[in-house]
Amino acid sequence: MNELLAAASAPDPGWPLWLSAVLSAAAAAAITAFGILMTRTATRLAERTGLGQAVMGALFVGASTSLSEIVTSVTAAAGGHPNLAVSNAVGSIAGQTAFLAVADITYRKANLEHAAASAANLMLGAFLLALLSIPLLAAAGPQVQILGVHPATALLIVAYVYGVRLVSRTHQAPMWHPRLTRETPRHREPTTTDPTPVAALWARFALASVAVGFSGWILAEAGISISIRTGLSETVVGSLLTGLASSLPELVTAVTAVRLGALTLAVGDVLGGNAFDIVIVGLADIAYRKGSIYGAIVRLDLFLVALSILLTSILLMGLVRREKHGIANIGLESFLVLLFYLVAVVVLVIGQ
Repeated sequence: MNELLAAASAPDPGWPLWLSAVLSAAAAAAITAFGILMTRTATRLAERTGLGQAVMGALFVGASTSLSEIVTSVTAAAGGHPNLAVSNAVGSIAGQTAFLAVADITYRKANLEHAAASAANLMLGAFLLALLSIPLLAAAGPQVQILGVHPATALLIVAYVYGVRLVSRTHQAPMWHPRLTRETPRHREPTTTDPTPVAALWARFALASVAVGFSGWILAEAGISISIRTGLSETVVGSLLTGLASSLPELVTAVTAVRLGALTLAVGDVLGGNAFDIVIVGLADIAYRKGSIYGAIVRLDLFLVALSILLTSILLMGLVRREKHGIANIGLESFLVLLFYLVAVVVLVIGQ
């Protein structure tokens, strides 16, 4: 009888391990392909609409490339897996910041932090740090709920909307400008002779976004199955498997944007996507029905939030210092971001 009760209460293992691995790889490939399409389309829209690379990257590309994280985290939270939901969103932030260092490697003229410095991107970085503090405060404070949702979730959404307006205003009327150098080609927006109507470009962008979101659902289901069948903690699976896989659009976008010369778009996409990923924690709180998701945050989840704060701070220092050339031609800050991220991966695996 006890064995029957234990079997009945055991979590559904979901898909077989081999199928989860195959579908994860297929979803990651789809995210990569449609991520390239999104980047090329966004670069044209930034020019054709006059939005600018920083705003286009932060508001549209960043949010759209985060669709896979939304689906992954919300699906995990609704299924009663809060740690997978939180670690997927926050782990994506750390991974995507490290992706900027990878994109820096592909730009040989100068360090990316030097060439992509802008008032809008600096505002994005500071805005991201402010958003990262909200889940920490909610996890450490009283676990109050209003209609099953923690007040911090409403604060996250309001803060995000206000922050996007600040970034847009900073782009339109900056109070200061970074000093121009020969290594800052981003001040000459790339031109295109593409005759495609703007409406068709938006439709193409939306189609790619939907494909990325569906791939995120596949990753969520596969990640839950892998966590159950391998015995790995949800935090490790969320931060190192689903988080990185669903962040592939940011990697593809950043590298593709750099190769197209849209450097500000590359940084804006990552920072904007990171800011949106914090809001995903709030969306997961709404989907999680067993209480406040902030109350379910564990030690390793807090480690990921602190890591994201550290990496974002290092990136901001690089954008302010603007070193032209550094270690392996990627700059001291990019080198430190990669180093701290790799060390954090080891700590996560050992400390699970």
